[in-house]
Amino acid sequence: MWVELLCGLVLYKIIRRLFDGDDAIPDVDSSDSDASFVVATRLEKIFKGKAFVGLRIPDADAGTRQHIDVVIVTKREVMVVAIRNFSGFVEVSGDGNWVCTSDKKHKPKTYPDPVIEVNRQIEVLESYLEQRGAILPKGHVIGRVILPHSNCRPSYSISSQLEVVTSDKWNELKPESASGLSNWIKGAVGKNDRTDWFEKLQFILSTSPMWDRLELKGDRNILGEFLEFKANHDDMQALRNVKRSKVGHFIVQKPSMLGLGRSRLQVLYFPRDYRSGGASSSEWKEAAVKPSTEVLFQPMNSKKAQKFKLSSIVSVTLTA
Repeated sequence: MWVELLCGLVLYKIIRRLFDGDDAIPDVDSSDSDASFVVATRLEKIFKGKAFVGLRIPDADAGTRQHIDVVIVTKREVMVVAIRNFSGFVEVSGDGNWVCTSDKKHKPKTYPDPVIEVNRQIEVLESYLEQRGAILPKGHVIGRVILPHSNCRPSYSISSQLEVVTSDKWNELKPESASGLSNWIKGAVGKNDRTDWFEKLQFILSTSPMWDRLELKGDRNILGEFLEFKANHDDMQALRNVKRSKVGHFIVQKPSMLGLGRSRLQVLYFPRDYRSGGASSSEWKEAAVKPSTEVLFQPMNSKKAQKFKLSSIVSVTLTA
């Protein structure tokens, strides 16, 4: 009987591996990207606006692109949000940086003051919007630093700052809090043009440079840059049209059985429609490839690209 059970278990693992492929995910920390999407989703619900995650706004003065975690646009204001998923005690050092000491036996980590960073991001964003025809009244784009981790314990010198939202304040934030926001748009445009202005800002941000988004199984997200596929010749031919210039989004479906038990993954990809600002069209196409096909993706703030098995991926969003 034990032999039968053992053989059954081995057969089950073989069949599961045949259908699912090797779902092993590289040891890549996705906590910061995950936190950005969680915070953005909640901000949208609270303030009834549209959030944009992982913006890369051109900074003319620095000659680089300024990464912004989240920008949320509502009919009341524009909010630039820096998310710091710190865990442990956080205090201000003598040179003005923030130092986080975790509960584990790790060395304290030093970070630039995120309040200063978010104020700089506001300047860059205002300049960028002005270049694209959206001039906002000075002081009507606000910045916030959100510390969402439940184990983040900031010092008083940090928690007392107006721009800082501690985990306690974040958990207590409710939709009715939105009533206290400034009606900046009243001073920017006339009453009849507010809806158009709101839509214009959304259009500008939706067509702004952003990081690509890699969504993995287990509700994990990684921001970075999609580089290429790694596969055999036949599968590369099947994926030849899945490139940034032609596709804005692709999703991966579970294997289907083709022929004599050969498993395949279905890659559904959505061609770009540049007539609608580069967004992907509703018409999708598909390609069938082996689960062993890999995606080469370089996570944000990493100098090293990582390989991800296609079988471990839910979807990939590509920026134009």
